[in-house]
Amino acid sequence: MEPQVIIKSVKIAEDLEEITEMMKELHVHEHSLFDKTDLWPNIQDGYMRHIIMMQEEYEGTFLIAYINDAPAGFIFGYIEEQDDSRIEIYMGKELYISDGFVVPEYRGQGVYKKLNTEIENIYIERGVKRICRHTLINNARARGFLEREGYFVTRLLYEKWM
Repeated sequence: MEPQVIIKSVKIAEDLEEITEMMKELHVHEHSLFDKTDLWPNIQDGYMRHIIMMQEEYEGTFLIAYINDAPAGFIFGYIEEQDDSRIEIYMGKELYISDGFVVPEYRGQGVYKKLNTEIENIYIERGVKRICRHTLINNARARGFLEREGYFVTRLLYEKWM
């Protein structure tokens, strides 16, 4: 039986301490998947400023899922508006989902699916027709989820580190 999940939309600047701690957990997980990810203390201030700005200036939404009043996970996305330099046929607003995470003890219980559905619905109601996301190539769990939810790979990013 899935636990009762309560999803709340929050303002990052007003819940900064709780959100910073959740972002740290996400970042530590990402670092475990890709060792070129900088350490959280080195990027924390700049990244938190960035997501606050994205929320305030680009119609950002930060959702937190709670189970028994404890934060179980989150998702964050914001609007990107394309200009006429794009090569795709779609030229309108798009939702970019930049961050998402479920606390390990709540994984496999449908928490992220609920968060994802909620954020998609918010932006579909706002007229968004395209949703973009990035994930690390070796994050099999995230890739599997996205594919089950109808996302597909359109581009691969190749990197060369000197």
